[in-house]
Amino acid sequence: MPKKSVLVIDESDLFRDYFKTRLGRAGLIVEVAINGLDGIAKMRNNPPDLIIMDYHLSRKSCTEVLEEKARNPNTAAIPVILTAQKIDKSRLLELVRFNIRKVFMKPIKMDSFFQTLEEITGTRVDVDTTPCIIEAHVNDNIVFIEIARGINREKADLLQFKIRELLELYGIQKPRILLMLADMELSFIDGPNLDFLLSVISASGAKPRHIKILSRSSFLRDFVAGRPEFAELEVVSSLDYALEGLVAEATRAADAPEDKASIITDRILTPQRTSGGMESLTLNFDTEKTRIAIDSDKARELGNGLEIAVVDDDFVIQELLKTTFGSIQATVTCFSNGRTFLDAVRSRVFDLVFLDLRMPEVDGFGVLAELHAQDLEMPIIVLSAVTQREAVVKAFQSGVKSYLIKPLKPDQILVKTLEILKANF
Repeated sequence: MPKKSVLVIDESDLFRDYFKTRLGRAGLIVEVAINGLDGIAKMRNNPPDLIIMDYHLSRKSCTEVLEEKARNPNTAAIPVILTAQKIDKSRLLELVRFNIRKVFMKPIKMDSFFQTLEEITGTRVDVDTTPCIIEAHVNDNIVFIEIARGINREKADLLQFKIRELLELYGIQKPRILLMLADMELSFIDGPNLDFLLSVISASGAKPRHIKILSRSSFLRDFVAGRPEFAELEVVSSLDYALEGLVAEATRAADAPEDKASIITDRILTPQRTSGGMESLTLNFDTEKTRIAIDSDKARELGNGLEIAVVDDDFVIQELLKTTFGSIQATVTCFSNGRTFLDAVRSRVFDLVFLDLRMPEVDGFGVLAELHAQDLEMPIIVLSAVTQREAVVKAFQSGVKSYLIKPLKPDQILVKTLEILKANF
């Protein structure tokens, strides 16, 4: 029986690479196209059994690709799986007639995606169903990766592309990685998936001394020590110690040693003074320069239809965020205290929330507690002048996606928004 073929049309090289690798392992023949025009050419020359296509394409739009597909009798009947960051329902209804089987919003829920792919192609895709939650974000050139519940091979596979995505977004040349498995009990059953996870981390481009694993598991410690390829990775049980180790090289040249609190707050969380004034708050190490490049077209594409809430009693911050997101046509609604925001979310959902911790009536922690009590999930970025570690840790434990220290710069705000909302994985 001949292998089924798939054409992936997507402008993200990471997305294309992932599907070429993952679907190839499942036994499918995978061809990729870098834009709409390339997709039309490859679809016409070698009609596939399935097309996986992003809605946001250049050279030729998604609609133009689908119209060309419908005009050609050799391609008209090919089923399509559509992916998108965001799409209006009215536009989606216009595309139904083009044999679109399913629409998946990015970041994609891969278990559902593979189930749909299996139904369309008849090709079995074995999927690891181990319960697992993985969160990854960047702060001061450190990639923080937190894993809870278990280690899932599919999500570990996706993680390597997520890491690449973050490193490219922030222009990080010398990454440092903190892998946090602090509350996870591991045993020999987890061995194969743990081996795969550590291989992904080791292949990230970070030097072994720049990778710390936070865990209290004796099994994990013995597992790492017993494998030569991972022996240089350090397993630690203290978050303070892990962070101190990751920033140690940047502080070795200092005349006087700094304590752990200084390293964690001053180096990672707060702005620094330079000869040119105050730096932005997601800081690079003294020995490195971080290039944050914002793709203006992607930013405007993301902003179209984006609903943002700013919960802050500082008028200057409100105006800064209005101006920043107005440049990409996003809608910003401001609330001067937590109570008015909580009243609003009873009947309205926001794509992203910027939240101050210190406010009248109901403060930021009160807002986080109420959202959790009402089971309301929205991506939240804390904007605060509060730099104490206890406050930062409490905020992250409450489910915030990022913690930015005032004062702020527009580029930083946009790149953090891109990281959280524009993720392919």
